[in-house]
Amino acid sequence: MSCWTFHEGELGGNDVRALLDFHFAEMRGNSPPDACHVLPTDGLTGPEISFWSVREDGDLLGIGALKELSDYHGEIKSMRTAPGALGRGVGTAMLSHILGEARRRGYRKVSLETGCTEPFAAALRLYEREGFVPCAPFGGYPDTPFTRFFALEL
Repeated sequence: MSCWTFHEGELGGNDVRALLDFHFAEMRGNSPPDACHVLPTDGLTGPEISFWSVREDGDLLGIGALKELSDYHGEIKSMRTAPGALGRGVGTAMLSHILGEARRRGYRKVSLETGCTEPFAAALRLYEREGFVPCAPFGGYPDTPFTRFFALEL
């Protein structure tokens, strides 16, 4: 991981767009329509969202975003590891980067919304391992049998 670098922005890069397209397709394919809240690429460009990629020697390993919900509360969005980088700790590194930024901003809490079926199992394990705990729905998300909500007090 010592040669991994984090880059803010990069939404216009072909490899980033391809990974976002893959992420969008996977989320749509693995989530019921009423419980799929993945942001399309243009939804990641708002001023309330910070987007990062992580690279190794220029190769894209993963992506992640942090959405500001308030001056003290952020939401993790669009975390995805590139298929060729699975099992290397990319998700943990991206989550650590996002949480570091949340702390730098003075957030007191970071929340997230995700699914509960097998395609989400690795993400659920990551969030629980990193101290996230189940919480009530937030940010106007509907509570569905498919959806899980987590928060971490910083």
